[in-house]
Amino acid sequence: MRFKGPPGWCRLRRVSTLVWIAAVSLASWLWLLLGQGLFWRTDLRLPQRREPASWPSVCVVVPARDEADVLPVSLPSLLAQDYPGRAEIFLVDDGSSDGTGELARALAERHGGLPLTVASPGEPPADWAGKLWAVRRGMELARARGPEFLLLTDADIAHEPDSLRELVAAAGSGGFDLVSQMARLRVETPWERLVVPAFVYFFAQLYPFRRIAAKGARTAAAAGGCVLLRSDAAERAGVPDSIRHAVIDDVALARAVKRGGGHIWLGLADRVDSVRPYPRLRDLWRMVSRSAYAQLRHNPLLLAGTVLGLALVYLVPPVAFLAGLALGSTAVTVCGGLAWLVMTATYTPMLRYCRQPLWLAPLLPFTAFLYLLMTVDSAVQHYRGRGSAWKGRTYARPGAAPEAAPEQY
Repeated sequence: MRFKGPPGWCRLRRVSTLVWIAAVSLASWLWLLLGQGLFWRTDLRLPQRREPASWPSVCVVVPARDEADVLPVSLPSLLAQDYPGRAEIFLVDDGSSDGTGELARALAERHGGLPLTVASPGEPPADWAGKLWAVRRGMELARARGPEFLLLTDADIAHEPDSLRELVAAAGSGGFDLVSQMARLRVETPWERLVVPAFVYFFAQLYPFRRIAAKGARTAAAAGGCVLLRSDAAERAGVPDSIRHAVIDDVALARAVKRGGGHIWLGLADRVDSVRPYPRLRDLWRMVSRSAYAQLRHNPLLLAGTVLGLALVYLVPPVAFLAGLALGSTAVTVCGGLAWLVMTATYTPMLRYCRQPLWLAPLLPFTAFLYLLMTVDSAVQHYRGRGSAWKGRTYARPGAAPEAAPEQY
């Protein structure tokens, strides 16, 4: 005979399980709040700086592939840099089909400013990611000028006129080998408002900015849109050759520099902006899923752990709160509600930084669910052989030869 227990026993067991799950979720959020490098704070800007007695020379390297839509906004901002020292720009047109190189030359003739050289890297070898091959060509041209610093910036990044001056002053004052700013991303459409602030929030959660700058800490990351790098630090780290397979090239670059003994810094930007639009969920989905599984080193166990972790940390709180109300369990309701409240509170600084309404903060669990699906989709695309992509170049696996992507984006 099967023992069924007294009436209500199954319900009590179910509620007890929910209490434990909700309590673990709440404990996770309390640890994230206090023990993850204060990742949720958005007050980390360029460190205090003073102008050097003499300004070092700088070469700006811009990899570009099919960027004609954004260059009219971004490139003039680089040409107009108010930099007291010697500076010039190398834009590497990686096989664009939309006249990117010709447009860049025309913009330089029209606006004047810093000298601009447009070059082509040729087809990347089989063991190189296309973007890094373009960066390598730009760095080769730059090294012939013997600059003390390299500014690696993407073609969709617009800089205020004093951006280069401020970066160099910060690197010199703080003794940094790498100074990077997370560009302020465009947040205008409904989907951008829902997804983009969370992208920066999750990045900071994975790579707490305060730990990145700490000497001796293992955490290392950079934001590829704006990276000022000492030339000698690049030589010591062997970049970009040492990271030629990297899909997430900015994080790989920071790790290589830090392993080489470099002192690095990453923070949020006030005067460096991405002008690339992601108006539809489809655009944002591709932006995230193209590299999400690479972040997990293409490891199925890490994928499973990530999915479970996202569910426990982000999905359990609202589900537990609502389930506790439905079941009449005060413990489940309180644990779920408090976890959801802490989550919401840690997200509000990022929404303020992105100049978005705070009522979006309680919707973070839904956004996290979208990111969970994007991560799973990234793994699916990897095992279908579609891999990661950069502007139409697809890499099915680390070291695989590039091939034409079915669609450029």
